[in-house]
Amino acid sequence: MKKLLTLISLLVVVSLALSACGGASGGTGSKDLLAAIKDRGYILISTDPNYEPQSFLNTEGKRLANTKCPSDALTTAEMQGFDVDVAVAIGTALGVETCFATPGWDLLTAGNWADKWDMSVGSMTITTSRQKVLVFSVPYYYTPAVVAVAKDSTYTTLDSLAGQALCAGLSTTYEAWLNNDMEALGLPAESIYAKVPKDVTVVPLESDQECAQAIAAGRTDFVGYVTSGTIVDANLAAGLPVRKLDGVVYSEDLAAAFDKASKLDTASLVAKVNEIFTTMHKDGSLSALSIKWLDGLDLTTAPK
Repeated sequence: MKKLLTLISLLVVVSLALSACGGASGGTGSKDLLAAIKDRGYILISTDPNYEPQSFLNTEGKRLANTKCPSDALTTAEMQGFDVDVAVAIGTALGVETCFATPGWDLLTAGNWADKWDMSVGSMTITTSRQKVLVFSVPYYYTPAVVAVAKDSTYTTLDSLAGQALCAGLSTTYEAWLNNDMEALGLPAESIYAKVPKDVTVVPLESDQECAQAIAAGRTDFVGYVTSGTIVDANLAAGLPVRKLDGVVYSEDLAAAFDKASKLDTASLVAKVNEIFTTMHKDGSLSALSIKWLDGLDLTTAPK
């Protein structure tokens, strides 16, 4: 009997351990991700904790009490920004709590998430290379990519940056553009408006927001950075010592992303998110969020 009880105890421990390894989509027995999300009562959405104004930590926020979010995930009280509010709107429409994971950008764009989170709402550009491993929703907004330089520098045009070092976020379209890697950039030719300055050196950091922060901290191994115009506007509003160069280098269609390697079928979740975004476009709620967070600009209409 003692051996039998010991065996039963071991089986229980193993069962619990396997359940704990189920990731965001595990533990419900469902073969459909949307059904699994509704069964557990929360959706785990990845986003960037250092990408103001799109998504950033709320330093005054305290973790929600009685949350269904996993212990290593952030609650809605701990995050803020445009992407965060869009993610919350998705959870609300699904009737579940929204929780946040904050993996590195290179992990997101590489796909094969091992079911650690359900989807991404992190201002991800739709590119042909990313579509090999990810499924994208309809775009929820559109941004211009721009170049910014240190405020006290003498650079005034893209051509004047020839031979200089520029910063970009790791595995971003900005890094791909600076590397003149049009395949990795994966944008239609009509969305690209400028050529890369000659002989630039690329300095990648964990995120493009860190490029501006590094300049403000006195780093001098690069003279400027490429990022979304919304990020530079936020940098300027925060008083960082940077300056935006005139002109847009390319435009980006930004969407939610889903992992093609998900163990659970994502089709119904993708369809539902498309429905949510389409409704939010029509009723003006996406426009309102854009105006609230993105320097009073409505960036939810595709550029013409």
